[in-house]
Amino acid sequence: MTDYPAVLTALYPDAEWSLNGDAYEGLTWLSDSPKPSKKTLDDAWPQVQYERAYAQVEAQRHAAYISDADPLFFKWQRGTGSEQAWRDAVQAVKDAHPYPDAP
Repeated sequence: MTDYPAVLTALYPDAEWSLNGDAYEGLTWLSDSPKPSKKTLDDAWPQVQYERAYAQVEAQRHAAYISDADPLFFKWQRGTGSEQAWRDAVQAVKDAHPYPDAP
């Protein structure tokens, strides 16, 4: 089922609208631009869903790099750790947080 608020926010960030319920029929378009069709919004949902999942993985990877890989990078730079330990940690983050498949 299409998440209409997510699609509308992603595709029309400056538009004004309201939604009564979860269905397209509850969409009241308040902007001067033409109201997008149900098909347009439904067709955009897989891409929006992918972009949201991708952004979530990016955030998870960012946090994991900071906590797991970055300390090993700095140890390697100071000469107290190995480059391979850092590279292994980076790969472990990537393995733990894979990107979603594109639609």
